[in-house]
Amino acid sequence: MNSNYFLKYFFLMLLAVSLFTGCKQKPQVPAVKTAVQPKAYYTCSMHPQVHEDHPGNCPICGMKLIKVGLTAAAGDAAHIRISLTATQQQLAAIQTDTIGTKNTAAQKMLTGTVTTDETAARELSARTAGRVQQLFIRAIGDQLTTGQPVYTLYSEDLLEAEKEYLLARQQQKLLHNPDVDYKQLTASAESRLRLWGLSSAQINNLATSGKAAATTTILSNVSGTVSEIGVHEGDYVTEGMTILKTQSLNNLWVEAQLYAGESGGYKINDRVTLSFPDLDGQTTDGKIAFISPELSDASKVNLLRISVPNPQGLLRPGMLAYVSAATGSNQSLAVPASAVLTDGKGNKVWIKNTDGSFSPRKVTVGPGNRQYVPVLSGLNNGDVVVTNGTYLLNSEAIFKNGNEADMSGMKMQ
Repeated sequence: MNSNYFLKYFFLMLLAVSLFTGCKQKPQVPAVKTAVQPKAYYTCSMHPQVHEDHPGNCPICGMKLIKVGLTAAAGDAAHIRISLTATQQQLAAIQTDTIGTKNTAAQKMLTGTVTTDETAARELSARTAGRVQQLFIRAIGDQLTTGQPVYTLYSEDLLEAEKEYLLARQQQKLLHNPDVDYKQLTASAESRLRLWGLSSAQINNLATSGKAAATTTILSNVSGTVSEIGVHEGDYVTEGMTILKTQSLNNLWVEAQLYAGESGGYKINDRVTLSFPDLDGQTTDGKIAFISPELSDASKVNLLRISVPNPQGLLRPGMLAYVSAATGSNQSLAVPASAVLTDGKGNKVWIKNTDGSFSPRKVTVGPGNRQYVPVLSGLNNGDVVVTNGTYLLNSEAIFKNGNEADMSGMKMQ
């Protein structure tokens, strides 16, 4: 009896200990790691498909990668914001334009050639006869500035003029004949030296040294890009002979041809758009400066000349140019055609926000021309849109947000 009681008591105690121990132990829940979305990554402005999580060089072209910060939350495509610093925007070639009223009428395309502006051509001529001893400008394309040495000249006439000037100065100091105006004689001799190409500094040096030199350095009185050199060292030049010619590349012409029946659609000062295949299709604005009043004898076509500013010197004479000119007038709120991205889900543009970031926006556009397309909905007058670099921004948005960065998640404004 006692042994049975003891066994029951032992099993009860063992069960109580087991239950107590089980209550003390908590189930082990595996830790769930939360994926941290990177706030920035590194990409290439030329190859936006490259995405790295650390700085370095592009594996395709070797360019330095740029850092891109993304401020949008994943899954919120309606509020995607991509932030780039000013340096990053420059490296990525981001360009913007402000929305406004433009002519979206159909355009006619003409083919033209970049030429020099002949009204800006200049010529340096010999002012006195002599022999070219040394030539400092030797190559076509050299840049020439006013006051720059061009050549040294041995000239007996110039040598005699220098001696006369020195003699007149000496007589003015030593002689005091009231019947002779020595000051006027000195001024006349100095004027002759200036007429023959000597600068004020050269005349002052001549007066200080008191010695006439056998050769004289002739300085340039023109500036621009050297387009022609008419002499060589050792050549004899005569008064009025062309030494060299220059042209200005700050403003150029684009000359295009059109048939006689088409010339009536163009007027002087009409604005046109020009694109240059040699500059990856870069576009610029110009205006019609000249329409020939007569047809070419050989081809019976009319010459159209457009004046094009070239402040950065990217354009070169001889380049091919495409001229787009509107054939009518259809003024409407328009966006540059290069700003619109089109896919199977519609059209969108990238806009620049007031804080400097960029966001996509769905738009509805109508038929336009190569330069502008009318905006039917989605944009307002004054909005700033990205015209170059849109594919880079788009690829970054897709990388960050996946398919949620498409237009299905964006609202019309």
